Amino acid sequence: MNLESFDESGNAIIFGSSGGIGQALVSELKKSNHFNDVIGFSRGVGFDLEREESIQKSISSIEKQNDIRLAIDATGFLHSKYQLPEKNLKNLSSKNLIYSFIVNAIGPSLIMKHLFPILPRSGKCVFVTLSARVGSIGDNHSGGWYAYRSSKAALNQLVKTAALELARTHPNGICVAIHPGTVSTSLSEPFTNKNWPTVSPEEASNNILNVIKTLKVSHNGGFFDWSGKEIPW
Repeated sequence: MNLESFDESGNAIIFGSSGGIGQALVSELKKSNHFNDVIGFSRGVGFDLEREESIQKSISSIEKQNDIRLAIDATGFLHSKYQLPEKNLKNLSSKNLIYSFIVNAIGPSLIMKHLFPILPRSGKCVFVTLSARVGSIGDNHSGGWYAYRSSKAALNQLVKTAALELARTHPNGICVAIHPGTVSTSLSEPFTNKNWPTVSPEEASNNILNVIKTLKVSHNGGFFDWSGKEIPW
């Protein structure tokens, strides 16, 4: 993986490093031998997306290390044994909506809150969060999945807004949302079949990094799919 547009003396950070895509990203970034260090945050090392103090503590722990040149938020929630994507309005629950927003929108926004102030002011630095095509309002043609769709739509708005703020202080900073495609992980497994194409976490991580390595400042605030194609808001 050619990541020469990034300063080699910097670090790469993966939030959600214990998930399928997160693990693959850590592995691929380490194999690239480009960054000085690749650091993963997950529940296993005390990172809790639902607690702001945990997010702040995790980011503070690396503040005095090498410059953070690449940070990827690979967290996300679609379903559990207690919560499934809603097929219609009668399935809506305030509890389920709140939880989806906490994990898919509020948590990532708090990562940005605590991360952006310590990003280097010169040279390329990139923050990527994994969004989803179903979060696109303009691309919604089938309905359903209320909590997941709306929380990812909220995430997209937070990314766009934060990107505008980042540009005021970090002229070479880039903040984007990327849809990784349908990946063969526990998150998507119950909703795929032989007629629905999927990719492995390893292929997804390569696709994501291929998009990242081509990002320029003009892409700041964008929403892209795994191939680099822009997705409508």
